[in-house]
Amino acid sequence: RYHCPVPKIFYVQLTVGNSEFFGEGKTRQAARHNAAMKALQVLQNEPIPEKLPQNGETGKESEEDKDANKSEISVVFEIALKRNIPVSFEVIKESGPPHMKSFVTRVTVGEFTAEGEGNSKKLSKKRAAMAVLQELKKLPPLPVIEKPKLYFKKRPKTILKTGPEYGQGMNPISRLAQIQQAKKEKEPEYVLLSERGMPRRREFVMQVKVGNEITTGTGPNKKIAKRNAAEAMLLQLGYKASTPLQDQPEKVRAN
Repeated sequence: RYHCPVPKIFYVQLTVGNSEFFGEGKTRQAARHNAAMKALQVLQNEPIPEKLPQNGETGKESEEDKDANKSEISVVFEIALKRNIPVSFEVIKESGPPHMKSFVTRVTVGEFTAEGEGNSKKLSKKRAAMAVLQELKKLPPLPVIEKPKLYFKKRPKTILKTGPEYGQGMNPISRLAQIQQAKKEKEPEYVLLSERGMPRRREFVMQVKVGNEITTGTGPNKKIAKRNAAEAMLLQLGYKASTPLQDQPEKVRAN
């Protein structure tokens, strides 16, 4: 005589609102599908209930929707932070044998206190937070404070830094570079065109290009030639002379 094993049958209970449905199958998944099919057959013809917000509860509904994915402990801390009130959690009781511990946690939020009990500190803390939330939700809503809008009148830098007298007293090379930056245009391009004369009487010719404008400057060394080219460009662009010191190199050479 051989005994045939009896196949297992799984049963699942599904609750949808106030209705309960039972499903069965050879596997847990099959039992769940069976319960879901029975629920769909009954509920598919029923209209979806609409919950209309009551007067003054629109804001509360949106806040509750936002808090749905947060833990109760996080919500307690957020409410306390918004209202500027202190929060503290404290385990006030611990009892039972090691394998069946029971913890009681007390939460204090301002003048509100509540307690929660569970088989772990985390669970008791969560239940305490759930209890105190029921009291915190009774508080009047905070007034909505609208932040004043600040209007800044932006003035383009080109208006401030393109006057004919801007930068007088500065080195012409730096002055020309700053003016181009203020205009948000390309920086000046300098090129050494030639170097001529005897070793002790050298003369350098430097060219500067700004946009479509080109000027040249000469001097006994590259630095002075570059500075004279920048000064010539400033004069060509309509700016006043930087300093009267530009004639000094000529005087030195004459001496």
